[in-house]
Amino acid sequence: MLSEKAIPLAYFITFTCYGTWLHGEKPSSVDRFNNTPQTNFLPFNKKRSHLVKMKMSETPYSLDESRRSIVLNSIIKACKHRQWVLLAAHVRSNHVHLVIHTLLQPETIMNTIKSYASRHLNLMQLDGSRINRWTRHGSTRYLWNESEVESTIQYVINEQGLPMAVFENKNRILHTNY
Repeated sequence: MLSEKAIPLAYFITFTCYGTWLHGEKPSSVDRFNNTPQTNFLPFNKKRSHLVKMKMSETPYSLDESRRSIVLNSIIKACKHRQWVLLAAHVRSNHVHLVIHTLLQPETIMNTIKSYASRHLNLMQLDGSRINRWTRHGSTRYLWNESEVESTIQYVINEQGLPMAVFENKNRILHTNY
């Protein structure tokens, strides 16, 4: 008999631009060993930060206003094409936050979004022969109820500093009967 897995109501996905959020440098970074919600972030570590910088194959990548707009539009198109419900998105100069309602695994969603964004940036020919725009992986949090979804949308839309490239789905209807 197959075991039933709980299905989250939505996912909170965050990924950063290449080289802009280095482990040991930012006081709010996590790694795959230190990423439990409501626990401390990685401490400042000059040696670790230096080692990470030495391994970088390209300069850090950041998103200016036009690139943020391109990335946001590519996210909206990807979600529409894949029939994912995009609840909120905020494209910042060095990271992207998404709240998405779908049945797929969040890693698949994140990789697809990164690919769409890179493809659209390539079409605009803004970055030359750049290879790395995004860090490997990112953060994928499961949102289990409407309260978590709403508070995460609030965080993404209104708690990031001055708004940059922002999308909020005002007509959000979440289906819980899969």
